[in-house]
Amino acid sequence: MTPSARVAFMKRFVLLNEPGKATVSSNPAGRPIVRCQTPAVTTEMQIGGAELRDNLAFLPMELREATDTTGASVHQINMGFIREDGQWKLLSLGLLLLDLPSLELEWDTAEMESTERGALDALKTIAEAVEAYRRKFSRLPESLANLGPPLHGAANAEAAGLLDSDLATGMQNGYAFRYVIVGASTLGAPAKYELAATPLHYERTGRRSFFRDSNGILHGADRKGAVGSEADPKVE
Repeated sequence: MTPSARVAFMKRFVLLNEPGKATVSSNPAGRPIVRCQTPAVTTEMQIGGAELRDNLAFLPMELREATDTTGASVHQINMGFIREDGQWKLLSLGLLLLDLPSLELEWDTAEMESTERGALDALKTIAEAVEAYRRKFSRLPESLANLGPPLHGAANAEAAGLLDSDLATGMQNGYAFRYVIVGASTLGAPAKYELAATPLHYERTGRRSFFRDSNGILHGADRKGAVGSEADPKVE
């Protein structure tokens, strides 16, 4: 499972009497820790490494109150998995059988919707940064790198400090971003550009490719991971 799917899986085991706030971190070994905080209590969950035995796997989970420093509230659960037809399924109390591949597909779909929304927001952020650069330097930046933070000293035309370092390199949250100047001139208000966002891993980090045309209109379509175009449907 992807890291986000493992987190979603752990969230299914949280039973609280009132709504709470979930946060995610990692332990020193890099394993995800999910914290669920309510006004009354905060629980913490961590999944350990799997132990494999032929077509069986055992996965330990530790649950505790976040404020517990002595281990008095620790509960340890050893979840058993069985492999059928090449797919792992979870046995809970020996009675309930969950189809992990189907659940993973459900979680991946929810994750893709989130990353696609993030890609659209990122395109708008990049466009705002390009326009800010244009106003300040009376021309378009040559690349996204010109919009990133300077390594040393004050912001300048080579590194204007208008985007964070991730977006300035053209990658963020499972999407790759492309910036292209349209036409022969980069000077002044008439100069135009196009932006594109494509999923880094099609059907894992996103399905739709997004395209911002030279008139500032956003388009989006399932391009099987290829770059979009202004022929794609408009995105509101």
